[in-house]
Amino acid sequence: MSEQHIASAFDRDLEAVQANIMKMGGLVEAAINGAARSLATRDEELALQVRQGDKAIDALEDLINEEAARVIALRAPTAGDLRLVLSVLKVSANLERIGDYSKNIAKRTTVLVEANQIDSSTSALRRMAREVEVMLRDALDAYIQRDAELAADVIERDQDVDQMYNGLFRELLTFMAEDPRSISACMHLHFIGKNIERMGDHVTAIAEQVIYLVTGERPNETRPKADRTSQLS
Repeated sequence: MSEQHIASAFDRDLEAVQANIMKMGGLVEAAINGAARSLATRDEELALQVRQGDKAIDALEDLINEEAARVIALRAPTAGDLRLVLSVLKVSANLERIGDYSKNIAKRTTVLVEANQIDSSTSALRRMAREVEVMLRDALDAYIQRDAELAADVIERDQDVDQMYNGLFRELLTFMAEDPRSISACMHLHFIGKNIERMGDHVTAIAEQVIYLVTGERPNETRPKADRTSQLS
């Protein structure tokens, strides 16, 4: 088999794997959106769809892992090619975790259906989720386009998500202090907020993989975190 033929076969393998990454990314974006909408509208049917849809996300991660392992075994990639294959594993793992957080939000939605709605907090959570969804879309675009600049912008925007979470945390503390009857609902909303904040962290990890893939180096500076809730509790 000629070197040119081997190279073209390797390229086709990579294209197939990355196509599944984008398919998985689309499912995760839909899961974020569905979880946020089910919370805002108290839609139990939509929440159930999000929970059931997580199985497809998990199945794609398994498939991507198998494909990446096959590429490594058959093609024995080195240097930049190996870095690309390893980045696929990292990206899919982060996507799977974001899907899990979306599923967790959907689970809590079914509990919150019976609770008094705290409109301002629900709106804040919807804004947070929307920001993370857009960040994920940009991170995946950066991955496909090998755009380190766009990836760096995604990393910076995670601070906005952290700030939204800090504001939500303070608001929920105020609600619980003023009306102890809201404690149960507020705790669920807090955990949902924390889930979304952690989604942002996993999107940031994807963006960091893009920078590593493009430059061969990991971001030099420690990623700034704006989550200050540990100092408030």
